[in-house]
Amino acid sequence: MFEFFVIQLFNGITLGSIYALIALGYTMVYGILFMINFAHSEIFMLGAYISLGFFILLSTILPLLNINILLSVILASTMVGIIGITIEFIAYRPLRNSPRLTPLISAISVSIILQNIVFIFVSSYAIPYNTISDLFPKGTFIGFEYKGLIITLITLFLMVILALFLSKSKFGIAIRATSQDRNTASLMGININNVISLVFFIGAFLGALGGFFYGAYYSMIRYDMGFIPGIKAFTAAVVGGIGSIPGAVVGGFLIGIFEIFVESYISSAYKDVIVYAILILTLLLKPEGILGERSIEKI
Repeated sequence: MFEFFVIQLFNGITLGSIYALIALGYTMVYGILFMINFAHSEIFMLGAYISLGFFILLSTILPLLNINILLSVILASTMVGIIGITIEFIAYRPLRNSPRLTPLISAISVSIILQNIVFIFVSSYAIPYNTISDLFPKGTFIGFEYKGLIITLITLFLMVILALFLSKSKFGIAIRATSQDRNTASLMGININNVISLVFFIGAFLGALGGFFYGAYYSMIRYDMGFIPGIKAFTAAVVGGIGSIPGAVVGGFLIGIFEIFVESYISSAYKDVIVYAILILTLLLKPEGILGERSIEKI
């Protein structure tokens, strides 16, 4: 019984690490623009598809499959990061001074457009991801699958790098200053547009990695694969504290672990319902989230 608990805990940590990667994209954009980028779920989906495309292309040139995986992920995440910048430039920047509902509608429109592009021009059916997932080491380590362990360790490493980048680097300081007060940051010589583009790049880069890990973990991808994980990652961001980087990480792991435990000990039919119930309870009881700060609006 205890062994089963440990295995499910490790599965929850792996799933939670994927949710945390996606949630970081939501929370970084919200922290700087105070908008929910619902197109981020399709950014997640694009990361899985483009990674697979690069891997297939590179495998026809290089026989080194493990190197091909690394190159594919880096190239795909960078490409998706550039797509994130492009989306911000075309769909969000012209609406920056509009009412908050306007960019939200634009984000939903971008999400539908990206999903249908893949549906029409790539495939309307599920695509196996075994060409990549089968290359991960088989077996377990103290009940932790090697595949899940690799995903979790890489995710934690990236989160540490992101935390150091935001706290120590010049660009990270500019991001935090812009998040606190855009107008004052602009007066201090910070290029707001460049900072916002950088945030969209980082968020899309991490979201693309999340899409790759999700495909590798479940060995299957679909054009609509981003919707449910995207909503759950958004739930994780809200539970942890929307706008808070540590909150997104904590929320991601909590939602992942909670979902796996509900699926294992109650029923898989209830896992989505209970996760969304957590979102409602958080909004009712502690809307700022676990690590979020209650904002005071001056009038």
